[in-house]
Amino acid sequence: MARKVLVSDKLSETAVQIFRDRGIDVDFMPDLGKDKDKLREVIGQYDGLAIRSATKVTDKILEAADNLKVIGRAGIGTDNIDKDAASKKGVIVMNTPFGNMITTAEHAIAMMFAVARQIPEASASTQAGKWEKSKFMGVELTGKTLGVIGAGNIGGIVCDRARGLKMKVVAYDPFLGQEKADKMGIEKVELDELLKRADFITLHVPLTDQTRNILSRENLEKTKKGVRVINCARGGLVDEQALADLLTSGHVAGAGFDVFAVEPATENPLFGLPNVVCTPHLGAATTEAQENVALQVAEQMSDYLLTGAVSNALNMPSVTAEEAKVMGPWIKLSDHLGNFIGQMTDEPIKAINILYDGVVSNMNLEALTCSAIAGIMKSVNPEVNMVSAPVVAKERGVKISTTKQDKSGAFEGYIKLTVVTDKRERSIGGTVFSDGKPRFIQIKGINIDAEIGRHMLYTTNNDEPGIIGTLGQTMGENGVNIANFTLGRSNAGGEAIALLYVDAPIETAVIKKLEATGKFQQVRALQFDVA
Repeated sequence: MARKVLVSDKLSETAVQIFRDRGIDVDFMPDLGKDKDKLREVIGQYDGLAIRSATKVTDKILEAADNLKVIGRAGIGTDNIDKDAASKKGVIVMNTPFGNMITTAEHAIAMMFAVARQIPEASASTQAGKWEKSKFMGVELTGKTLGVIGAGNIGGIVCDRARGLKMKVVAYDPFLGQEKADKMGIEKVELDELLKRADFITLHVPLTDQTRNILSRENLEKTKKGVRVINCARGGLVDEQALADLLTSGHVAGAGFDVFAVEPATENPLFGLPNVVCTPHLGAATTEAQENVALQVAEQMSDYLLTGAVSNALNMPSVTAEEAKVMGPWIKLSDHLGNFIGQMTDEPIKAINILYDGVVSNMNLEALTCSAIAGIMKSVNPEVNMVSAPVVAKERGVKISTTKQDKSGAFEGYIKLTVVTDKRERSIGGTVFSDGKPRFIQIKGINIDAEIGRHMLYTTNNDEPGIIGTLGQTMGENGVNIANFTLGRSNAGGEAIALLYVDAPIETAVIKKLEATGKFQQVRALQFDVA
């Protein structure tokens, strides 16, 4: 029986033809996605659904999707898909994360030129019949220092293009290794150094808790006078009001923004300021990019429906149905171990070493390894998944090694994850108990028995009286309810750790109060997906 796919958004005819050429029945109804009632009525007929952003795949739609096996999003963003509902329904969600990289990078470069030469203002002035040649004195890009915040896929292309323009490129990226930076021909620096040296700053990072307002008022004030700021990545990375104030004062010479904290942006502190260039989120808006992602999603969906091959899946590990029954809890454990390490590591990672002991050593280690790497990477890039994580790690020069061994301790099996940076090694071990729940069993070589909670606080300290009291008092004074806690120590009077389970995210102010006591070497708020 032939597979059947519905295309409910405006994909190209070439992409639609890919389905047909591969023997898949396809209904091309590019306006259907806007009619959620009609989509719900017909979705039960289809094995696959190919969309862009206009179609909203809600839980109600998925309830009626009795035959649906895969949703393919032509593009990177999947906010219009209820991924939790899709997972529960057993529907794979795919996207095309690499189809618009060049387009977005080129837009950032174009914005740099536009801001440097005041092109939009000069064009408007000239077309208004003025000839204000002396008013629009610009600056060259050649010889200037470009500070790139985030040197991943898109940022890496920007670095390459900037070097072609004879710019000096410095980059801040916690996951950029020295070897990779050397190959790219750029200088890896800390954020403060970048702010101090850059003539132009361009952002290419996702919006996370770590990157939100990465260009805060405080950081913007650290920049050199006359800097120009470009943001074609995500709204919310820059304090827009602070930037507007510094543009007004003359400290910042110009800005180019394609993305805004609130979109659609009908009003913004940057609007109306001289030498500010704004575009309506056009980073991926080229004919080539839209065609590339459409062709890619058609190929990916066809591969899965015809052969079972999975590419760029956001909600499914690369394991068989038989493996999934046994491996599910271990895959979740791998993700938790990686997520812990990722949230704890601020410097570039050189190597990731994974030890598989006992029963787990006979499982599908590729899937487990991908899950662990994705856990590490998603602390700075939430869009990474089990398929793309190893590629991202390789591109950034991270060396991955795995070792498996027979049962060597009290547990039937366990996983130990170690990350190596220039400054330290950090390790964590975990297992799955008979109840199917993942546990942390070792952190920094200290044995513990800790379940994983959604919101947790991790601290390290010297083993001495009063630590529990300090934690409890500080949490209580700040309205943080402690649901449970786990303690561990290397030996009496030695290094000690604590994991607190709390009911809600812990604010930065609480962390600073604990640090101010002088009793802790490290205090870190952690969050885990325990759904």
